[in-house]
Amino acid sequence: MAQQLTIDVVSDVVCPWCFVGMKRLESALASVPEVSADVRWRPFQLDPTIPPEGKDRKAYMLAKFSDEARLKQIHANLVSLGAVEGISFDFDAITVAPNTLDAHRLIRWASSSGEGVQGKLVSLLFSSYFEQGKNIGDHGVLTEAAREAGMDAAVAAALLPTDADRNEVTNEIVTASRMGISGVPCFLLEGKYAVMGAQDSATLVDAIRQVAAAKAGGELATS
Repeated sequence: MAQQLTIDVVSDVVCPWCFVGMKRLESALASVPEVSADVRWRPFQLDPTIPPEGKDRKAYMLAKFSDEARLKQIHANLVSLGAVEGISFDFDAITVAPNTLDAHRLIRWASSSGEGVQGKLVSLLFSSYFEQGKNIGDHGVLTEAAREAGMDAAVAAALLPTDADRNEVTNEIVTASRMGISGVPCFLLEGKYAVMGAQDSATLVDAIRQVAAAKAGGELATS
């Protein structure tokens, strides 16, 4: 019988390294069939100050990095790294830097929409933004992603314009910061062992095996 393990992934859907981290986690879990992982996606916002309608991404990124040549180099490096993981980054296609709070609310609702739905939604949102250049702050885009992931799109469309779970998501982000999480992705295994950053699959495999073995041996004290 497979060892059960909980993995909380703290991430933001506009973080390219989180997209890479998702792919590497998938590869890692495929390499440890003896472990059955319950992967839960937790919210983080790289920039909560972006207005609901978003900002022009090119101007936003240039203001953030100040050096266009450096930004192009960062994008080129990510394109190369992404290709290895099966990601087709298309940074030129992205026109809007969105506020991701509504996307995180949708991800939260997906957790109670059936097995595998949340992970499918997160993957769709990453792809929509980084590979297709869609504005994932737009309620229409989010509703369509909900539909594709297997959620009740009508319910999502009705809830997104409201304040439903806005405080809950914000509080989760505050809690992550209080835990010392200042960058993403962060993989929390069994809520106790943290792997920071988009580590390679081998590093994740090692962490998963170590924590699974510790849990099986009763070495993880419950809090």
